[in-house]
Amino acid sequence: MASRSLTSARWAARAALACVLGAVAVLVAVVGAGGFLVLAIGLAGLALTAAGTWWVVSHHGAVRLAGALLVIAAPAAVVVGYARADLWPAALGALALWAVAVAFARSALRRARPHDGMRAVVGARPRHPVLIMNPKSGGGKVGRFALVERAEALGAEVVLLDTAVHVDVADLARRAVAGGADLLGVAGGDGTQAVVAEIAAEHDLPFLVISAGTRNHFAMDLGLDRENPAACLDALTDGEELRVDLGVVGGRTFVNTASFGAYAEIVQSPEYRDAKTGSALDALPGLLLGNSGHPLEAVLADGTRLTAQQALLVSNNPYTAPEPTAVGNRRPRLDSGTLGVVGIRVGNATQAAAVALRGSRAAGLRVLTAPRVVVDADTERMAVAVDGEALRLPTPVTCAVRPGALRVLVPRGRPGAPPAAPATDWREVLVLALGRPPRSSRSA
Repeated sequence: MASRSLTSARWAARAALACVLGAVAVLVAVVGAGGFLVLAIGLAGLALTAAGTWWVVSHHGAVRLAGALLVIAAPAAVVVGYARADLWPAALGALALWAVAVAFARSALRRARPHDGMRAVVGARPRHPVLIMNPKSGGGKVGRFALVERAEALGAEVVLLDTAVHVDVADLARRAVAGGADLLGVAGGDGTQAVVAEIAAEHDLPFLVISAGTRNHFAMDLGLDRENPAACLDALTDGEELRVDLGVVGGRTFVNTASFGAYAEIVQSPEYRDAKTGSALDALPGLLLGNSGHPLEAVLADGTRLTAQQALLVSNNPYTAPEPTAVGNRRPRLDSGTLGVVGIRVGNATQAAAVALRGSRAAGLRVLTAPRVVVDADTERMAVAVDGEALRLPTPVTCAVRPGALRVLVPRGRPGAPPAAPATDWREVLVLALGRPPRSSRSA
């Protein structure tokens, strides 16, 4: 099976390279040397758009207005340039071939890399499951999907949070354990999931994730049904266990991410919840240009240093692409025993354009992994956003991973996690097309 998968991956890689050559051939054949003008115009438009975006987010007043105009004018100029030079046929043909090439390349890398998924074992049916539910989470999914009634019909004890007052969720979970709970579960956001998951891990109890939050990142990477939270309850009668990692930041557990720097500072603002875009645009210039906030220093377990970072994102296991909020981005595994680390340092429009054109190979973006990272800044307490919750923690802040700390009970018939779309590394595609597996496969 592995041999057939690798063979199909090689053919997909060769098809990807053939499409790349085809795109070049279209440009040259249709417009001769002018074919390179198509590429030059497109790249220039992308770079100028990135530069304009930088001015929008990093300045106020006239510079921000100029940036906004550039964001609009650069793509418009590309359209006009193609039209005046009658380059549309070549541009569209090359773009179509390039899109097919990227699809083949990602398919090749996905097939060549290990994708056996997280190992599941048979899970015992709990006798006294206790489920904590937030009735407001996800816009009221608890009520909309009748989660309380369905859970109680399956023999679970449900603790419904009173959202009108502050509730110590960790204390509720500890009291449930003291009362004989042999499973803890949560229908709520990822922040609440992390709090209860910490208690479950502390007592080595299975943990049930019910996808009743808004984004459900943790549920997605566990392969749960995010469209129908009630399906998660099937684990109570027909479940299996996964052993997954937990992240720790400053002694606090997280299941997804801990963010430092610009984003973490913004979410501290009382106005952020009511006017996210406005408060972010108001705060970003000072944070990005160093007039407010504090530059970050990070030291990874192997001694690697990241200096003067504007933002740092630490994730419980690496995401497939540098930005976890990217559409379709996810963590292919939650049991690799390592953290994902993404550092950002962009000081001007040129560096912003480089990130847009080169992605993770740009000097302003560092994408690493480590079992431990220490984050420091020239302040006694730093802003940290932990699974979306705004905190201030004493510096320095240590992030670490707890391998296999959490037993997660999931339905045997869950949909499964969507396929991870790997970052397209053309050097690996070329190596694969020549008959050798990519580096990630050889080291697995």
